[in-house]
Amino acid sequence: MMQVPSETYQLLLKIRQKRPLVQSITNYVVMNNTANALLALGASPIMSHSILEVEEMVRIVNTLVINIGTLSERWVEGMVLAMKAASAKGIPIVIDPVGAGATTYRTNTAKKLLNTAQCAIIRGNASEIISLYQSEKAETRGVDSHHQSEEAIYAAQELAKLYNCVVSVSGETDYIVEKGQTYAVANGHPLMPQVTGLGCTATVLTAAFAAIDDSPFKAAVAAMVTMGIAGEIAASHAKGIGSMQIEFLDALCNLSETDYLNLTKVRRIE
Repeated sequence: MMQVPSETYQLLLKIRQKRPLVQSITNYVVMNNTANALLALGASPIMSHSILEVEEMVRIVNTLVINIGTLSERWVEGMVLAMKAASAKGIPIVIDPVGAGATTYRTNTAKKLLNTAQCAIIRGNASEIISLYQSEKAETRGVDSHHQSEEAIYAAQELAKLYNCVVSVSGETDYIVEKGQTYAVANGHPLMPQVTGLGCTATVLTAAFAAIDDSPFKAAVAAMVTMGIAGEIAASHAKGIGSMQIEFLDALCNLSETDYLNLTKVRRIE
């Protein structure tokens, strides 16, 4: 069993020492947010989606994020090229199926990408995860989840087996699943879902941790614990959702071992 507080802090120190380069093919809405979050964590972001350079770019990065938030055919072409290049080099791929279940095109695109190359981690909200497993059962409100995270545990377990990967489900309680084990992370704050891009931020932080640890499961747990603790600290200083964004970045930047030891809320689901 993971010693989550101490192991997560050690992984954070490795990120700050090695400054992994995270390549994000992501959406227009969150580029600034996620780039700043990676910098605050200690990683280094790069945003490149052109089909003319993604294969070459992937060769110099440590991990790849695929986020389908603002879809276009040209971007999907770039995602496919980047994923194949990352797979050939053994670079971890983290997929965020933003809004899967909202439209047929979006759901089918997410499934197409999952079948393009082996991914290390799928990270999404409950409705997105359920839609990837059984689209007719999922209900979404655009990119927001209509389901509670615990409702997606079975779908996450099945997807983990189907794609031989880790599945990270975000919600009031986050669930991180791989074949044979499931962890629940109860860190976080109600203000967090009201801030644009924090779900996508969880994805890039997951990728940063995946870049410096061989276990995608440990990386996913560490990322969600880190997100949740930073959110709790930020909310304690924020006056609303505007200042919450800034406080969250500051909290990420200043996380300490004491924060992990005192605030981590993780349990293994038997």
